[in-house]
Amino acid sequence: MASGRRLSERWFTLFLWLVALLFAWFLIGLGSLVVGNMPQVEHRYTLQQFLDTEDARPADEALKQIRREQADTLRQDEQDQLALEAARSASLSAQETFTNWLKTRDATQRVDQDPGLVARTQQLDALKAAERAIEERLEARASARLTLSDREEAQEKVVGDLRDAAQARLDAAEREQELRVFGYRLAVTLPLLILAGWLMLKRRRTRNWPFVWGFALAAIFGFFVELVPYLPSYGGYVQYGVGVVLTLVAGRAAITALHAYNERQKAAELRPNAERRTEIVTDQALLRLAKKACPGCERPIDLANPEANFCPHCGIGVFERCPACSHRKSTFERFCSACGTPAAEPAGAPVGA
Repeated sequence: MASGRRLSERWFTLFLWLVALLFAWFLIGLGSLVVGNMPQVEHRYTLQQFLDTEDARPADEALKQIRREQADTLRQDEQDQLALEAARSASLSAQETFTNWLKTRDATQRVDQDPGLVARTQQLDALKAAERAIEERLEARASARLTLSDREEAQEKVVGDLRDAAQARLDAAEREQELRVFGYRLAVTLPLLILAGWLMLKRRRTRNWPFVWGFALAAIFGFFVELVPYLPSYGGYVQYGVGVVLTLVAGRAAITALHAYNERQKAAELRPNAERRTEIVTDQALLRLAKKACPGCERPIDLANPEANFCPHCGIGVFERCPACSHRKSTFERFCSACGTPAAEPAGAPVGA
């Protein structure tokens, strides 16, 4: 048999565990909202708050002025490029016209006295001079662009250095802010974890145990899942550090409990058989027998042997004969399963559930 508890009691126990889990789930949801909204108690920092305005503003204005000059130079270059193309087109057209005119000109006329030839030559020279003037302006502006580019590079370095310094101060301020927010979260979750530990030690066996377990599960989840990951640099140390401490405490408690249990078992085995049976609850004894273990010392025993009425390890009586029908039954059964005769219980024997 698995247990002496009633079927309805088992279902009620399962329902209470469901209540505990639901209570923990609602607490976890509430805690997630509270912990997640903790950063709102602090204002968000920006890079502009940490820039040295006395140096940063003139540097930004100088950089903007350089870029405005570069934009103006680019626009002038575009205009001169259009003008140069027009001048070259006019010069080429005039050169072709002049060449055609020379072919049709009277070959016997003296060139140095031909006013038409002189005028056309001067016109070509003027067009070439205008073309050259535009090219010179483009060359001068290219030199100016190079100078502006050097100035821009130097000014960008100044602005970049100022921003790097401001970024370093911003990072430091954000780390301090993260620590403060972590402190707020720790101030909320750590007392809950301590309270959960106290409740588990003192109240887990009371009638309100589902709420105790639900609160404990929510507190553990809030500490290890909702709190620790908010610090990526230190969260792992906190998580594993707390895990090490809890493992040491739980392990030490388990070792102490094991030694105490062994000492109690050794002392119990020295007491009389009847006295020892009065200290074992019926349901617990029957559950151990169902697992083929001794109800007293919990060592394995051979239940298939009809002659084995006592535990060979501790000597406690395990089976006896019913005084009414001589049926072999467990000494821990309150009634004979064959005839229903009550067992003769020693005074003060505990009653099973």
